[in-house]
Amino acid sequence: MSEEFEPNILGFLCNWCSYAGADLAGTSRMKYPSNLKSIRVMCSGRVDPAFVLEALRKGVDGVLIAGCHPGDCHYQSGNYKTNRRIKLLKKLLEELGIDPRRVRFEYVSASEGQKFATIVTEFVAEIRKLGPNPLVVNEK
Repeated sequence: MSEEFEPNILGFLCNWCSYAGADLAGTSRMKYPSNLKSIRVMCSGRVDPAFVLEALRKGVDGVLIAGCHPGDCHYQSGNYKTNRRIKLLKKLLEELGIDPRRVRFEYVSASEGQKFATIVTEFVAEIRKLGPNPLVVNEK
């Protein structure tokens, strides 16, 4: 794999915990790769698996979904629903011939800036090893 490959990663971050954790990482000047483009959603439960499939179809190399810890969801059970949906989505991806490691779900609270930075760093490294999204057809 080319040393020059820089993954394009999309992050769906819940407003109450994960987005605040990302904000803490940024305001605390914690170092992590800039490969992640974040979308703030009110709850991780709002992330439809179709959004993830569409992102992959459009050329994103990896998708990170981050939500509140179990028992801490501001919408009671959104994070539990997301956990179940992502497990099913990974099985579907495998059936479609897409490496399920391209999608990652994590629990990150507002006070876990360092954890957020670590997760992003690890995920970028893993996607680098996997290489570019195989769904992308080079149309240049």
